Amino acid sequence: MEMRIMPEGDRALVVDFGEYIDEAVNDAVNALAGKIRKHQFEGVEEMIPTFRSLLILFDPKRTSMRALREGIEKLDLTSSAEEKKEKRILRIPCCYGGKYGEDLIDMEKVTGLSREEIVKIHSGTDYRVYMLGFLPGFAYLGGLDERIAAPRLKTPRLSIPAGSVAIGGNQTGVYPIASPGGWRIIGSTPIEFYNPNREEPILCRAGDYIRFVPIGEDEYDEIREHPEAWA
Repeated sequence: MEMRIMPEGDRALVVDFGEYIDEAVNDAVNALAGKIRKHQFEGVEEMIPTFRSLLILFDPKRTSMRALREGIEKLDLTSSAEEKKEKRILRIPCCYGGKYGEDLIDMEKVTGLSREEIVKIHSGTDYRVYMLGFLPGFAYLGGLDERIAAPRLKTPRLSIPAGSVAIGGNQTGVYPIASPGGWRIIGSTPIEFYNPNREEPILCRAGDYIRFVPIGEDEYDEIREHPEAWA
């Protein structure tokens, strides 16, 4: 797969793999990040993967843009991109509708489907985590069924509760912390996608998959109190 390496300021490079969103393109992005970590490139301070590119920040006192570029060009990404690895699927409990999903009723009007149909479709897909951004732990998920795609709210809310599971356009996601937002809330999860006190503050990584599992309000409260018990 062809890649373009471009400077981003004086201490970063962007490696771009295409002009469209695709699993193969995203696999190449994650493969490059993995190779750089494996070979411990001198001076690399941070890497930020996106849908189709990788931003690499480096310390100019320890390496140069030229040296970093030459090192990347020598990497063999073919084997990494073609490796068949088992999907890491995170099962995320979700209580749909009611006080946890106030926009689910409107979703019935927008889609022409019943609540039960919407929940069945939404919870019947393994969503790929293409990238993290916007908020700490906010995962951009791909794979939403077009039958339940819905436009964002005309007037965004000033505050959406942490854990809210929502749909915006052709994407779905989970708000990791309370924040303003314009996506339609269809449910909520008691699992924290971001907790700065955990050893790994962010729950998921780019390349993971998420499957939502419908639960009731009683189970929601139980998991909220004992998240470690959720398998």
